[in-house]
Amino acid sequence: MKDSAEKLPDFEQALEELESLVEQLESGDLTLDQSLAQFKRGVELTRHCQNVLDKAQQLVHKLTDAEDESSATPFDSGD
Repeated sequence: MKDSAEKLPDFEQALEELESLVEQLESGDLTLDQSLAQFKRGVELTRHCQNVLDKAQQLVHKLTDAEDESSATPFDSGD
């Protein structure tokens, strides 16, 4: 699993690959072994996407936390 985890694409590419995997699985043209391999890859990609989304949510929460003064920076309009 470490080898495939090292080959995880960025979020958008992972979503595209997931969509492709779903289409392949739904087609019914794969053997059982191929289906299991595709399913395993889909689980890895899903976990990767969830991890990316969780990190993004944490960052947004931190940046918008009114109680956290360390995230506050003065606004400079550039005028």
